[in-house]
Amino acid sequence: MAERIPIASDHAGFELKEKIKRQLTALGFDVQDLGTHSPDATDYADYAHPLAAEVERGEVRRGVLLCGTGLGMSYAANRHPHVRAAVAWTPEIAELARRHNNANVLVLPARFLSDSDSAAILKAWLDTPFEGGRHERRVGKIELENGG
Repeated sequence: MAERIPIASDHAGFELKEKIKRQLTALGFDVQDLGTHSPDATDYADYAHPLAAEVERGEVRRGVLLCGTGLGMSYAANRHPHVRAAVAWTPEIAELARRHNNANVLVLPARFLSDSDSAAILKAWLDTPFEGGRHERRVGKIELENGG
């Protein structure tokens, strides 16, 4: 069974979201589009919270969010326990976000990425495992109930 990955964007990320959906599908993932479904102006939090809630509840392992800078989506998503939403603007940042921080939500700054850059960032994030080890304790401290 294919891994389900929810994806969501505001209006600024809509066009790139449509391209990322096709890439995820081509890679064999079951893509769940949580909106927006047009380039009409929207509020990023309306899309970040439902996706982050799925990750928080353990319904999915990971998800992808897009907005103009990535910042608004990451702020909203990171309000949810167990969500580690990372804004990544290079494949190296995406890889480190996974390897060292176990980022389970990738946030793409759509206004600042080319199609090829976003594809490379997505691929790096999808392909990189969490390293664990010394990073496990650090990631655990992110959650307030674990002393973070």
